[in-house]
Amino acid sequence: MKITVVQEPPVYYNVNATLEKGAEVIAKAAREGSSLVVFPEAWVPGYIDFVWAVMPSNDVGPFDAIDQRLWKNAVDLSNSGLAPIQEAAREHGIVVVIGINESSSSMSGGTLYNTAVIIDATGELLNAHRKLMPTNAERQVWGFGDGSTLRVVETAVGRVGALLCWASFMPMARMALYAQNMDILCVPTAYDDELNDASMRHMAKEGGCVVVSACAIARVSDMPADYPVKDAFKDYGEWLSQGGAIVVAPGGQVVGGPMRSETGVLSAEVNLDLLRTAKRTFDVAGHYSRPDVFSLSVEQTSKRPVQFC
Repeated sequence: MKITVVQEPPVYYNVNATLEKGAEVIAKAAREGSSLVVFPEAWVPGYIDFVWAVMPSNDVGPFDAIDQRLWKNAVDLSNSGLAPIQEAAREHGIVVVIGINESSSSMSGGTLYNTAVIIDATGELLNAHRKLMPTNAERQVWGFGDGSTLRVVETAVGRVGALLCWASFMPMARMALYAQNMDILCVPTAYDDELNDASMRHMAKEGGCVVVSACAIARVSDMPADYPVKDAFKDYGEWLSQGGAIVVAPGGQVVGGPMRSETGVLSAEVNLDLLRTAKRTFDVAGHYSRPDVFSLSVEQTSKRPVQFC
């Protein structure tokens, strides 16, 4: 199976233009023979790099200005906000995993979430997993996900799960997905450190699954001219994040990437027969588990602050 990992910048803070660009990338990947395309964390309408450079103090004006722009360009899944991406997936018969800034016009309508969406080759939205634990400064912008979307779903390319960035480093979150017979783990991320390569290889060995990591890139030149805190990035150089797209086969062999300091897409071929081979020797949720010694309980009920009876 051929997999395409996207390492293109979005059209920052322009949701419609970003969705249009994403649909074009999907179409091209399908024409070139890919069955799965994976986009980075928060790709629509861009990762929140500003939280690492601009910490709100007494002057919160610039932070508020960016937050308002982000809100206006976030995706409302309850209102068909990913329709162009779903249509591209359906038209071209390709499975899509894409990271978004998610808003909602229904419950929790005042909070943004960092969400990984899995779309089948039919265009059906199968799962929208909100990041379990936004990392450090990210918690100024994003709320917490819960176990209700900690699920593996059946797609045209096999059983697919997703964990976002450093939440993939949570051993119990990974175990919850491994126990659902996962074939492919997608990790949309913004972590461009080379240590991430080792982590993805570990997960492919640990889970006996394909691991696909799509890392957000960020260059100052891609930011809008009127970006409120563009000057705050001057000490970082042109590249705020250098990417790091990588594809790892079951067992830990790198078959694509890592790709850094360049834009475009990374394509790689994976042999799905290796899923069986990898788990024959080490099945972390099967013959290599010890349920008499260890147990894990996962709460899959979404908790609401108000219950209407």
